[in-house]
Amino acid sequence: MTEIKSIIFDLGGVILNLDYSKTVDEFKKIGVLHFKKLYSQKKQTLLFDNFEKGKIKPGEFISSLKDSENLKIKEIDFINAWNAMLLEIPIEKLIFIYGLKKDYKIFLLSNTNEIHIKKFKEDLKKNNMLEQFYNCFDKIYYSSRMGKRKPEKSCFNQVLEENGLMAENTLFVDDSIQHIEGAKKAGIKTFHLEKNKSILDLVPDIIQSKYHQ
Repeated sequence: MTEIKSIIFDLGGVILNLDYSKTVDEFKKIGVLHFKKLYSQKKQTLLFDNFEKGKIKPGEFISSLKDSENLKIKEIDFINAWNAMLLEIPIEKLIFIYGLKKDYKIFLLSNTNEIHIKKFKEDLKKNNMLEQFYNCFDKIYYSSRMGKRKPEKSCFNQVLEENGLMAENTLFVDDSIQHIEGAKKAGIKTFHLEKNKSILDLVPDIIQSKYHQ
């Protein structure tokens, strides 16, 4: 049995609670009736890919989608609709992850964008949890600042190489199966967090014996 020494956590759906339907509903209200065809947990258009890779700035992303969908709305209304999917980070999750640091190196690897980063940081700060969030991780990786995103193998390799991690000693936790498959291609052990499950179900002895495959 391979010993796990490092754990890479996804953010949205694993640590940060998400509800994609809220953004779908908000975009319907402002005139985008087919938003799920543009963006979902499983797939998205090139515009969203480029935004999550930091290839385009927030203003360009907003104007491009507004132009393509002929939206005559204020920028703040667009941003509020886009951010609607972001819920809360339960304090219990941060306490749990921080507790793992005594036994493992802990990393965050998220496909996200600058609008969402700004929003969840503001929410954490408002709840006096921002410092606690940062203290949970040895290093944080956001796709928009890496120029690459999961499930690309190079995305996982960057985390491994920059931190001197061995793939076979690393566990990756994510709620999207396509990202799990990408991590496996990089040789990383994986745990697919299924819907309605929580990382609070993960305890150190289970991490070592059951969840890597």
